[in-house]
Amino acid sequence: MDSDEVRRQWAERSGEYSPEYYAYYGPDKRSEAVRELLSRYVDRDAAVLELGCSSGRHLAHLRDHGFSDLTGVEVNGEAFDVMAEAYPDLAAEGTFHHDAIEAVLPGFDDDRFDAVFSVETLQHIHPDAEWVFGDLARITADLLVTVENEGDGDPTDPSTADVNYVHDEFPLYYRDWERVFTARGFETVATRAHDRDTVRAFRAGDD
Repeated sequence: MDSDEVRRQWAERSGEYSPEYYAYYGPDKRSEAVRELLSRYVDRDAAVLELGCSSGRHLAHLRDHGFSDLTGVEVNGEAFDVMAEAYPDLAAEGTFHHDAIEAVLPGFDDDRFDAVFSVETLQHIHPDAEWVFGDLARITADLLVTVENEGDGDPTDPSTADVNYVHDEFPLYYRDWERVFTARGFETVATRAHDRDTVRAFRAGDD
């Protein structure tokens, strides 16, 4: 499976893990974890970007807690119809890009966002598109938060860090996110286990 096929699967996703699925369950502990970290490190008027925002449950949670400059990127067009119904204020006030992460990030200026976060999204980036991690570092002025499944093995060890196909359908790539972003000039400021995910917060280093 190449990166085009991975993007196509998410763009057409319905049922489990679809925008309707996430809107039904609404904000969760991951939403709270992101909000707690943003509240600690950036102001409420910070420019915030979510990668893979789906129907907007995490951004809606941030909006409910005073964050106002909210942007999302989502490849599945159905997400925006669901958002308009489930979170109409967010849909009206936020800025949203209907496209793949790989297509959108290069168009953003350096340090465009004060805070960028992903919740179980970067883990689906195909290895042939890992260049986006450099762009992600480039557009993040201050805080970067990853809430991703890093697997049970050592993601730096090829014998244990393999792709996992969820329900034999879409791939999940285990990565050492601390290694990925500290190599790009970020400093780790928070790390904790969170159910099946690892929550990590990074701050941009001085140039």
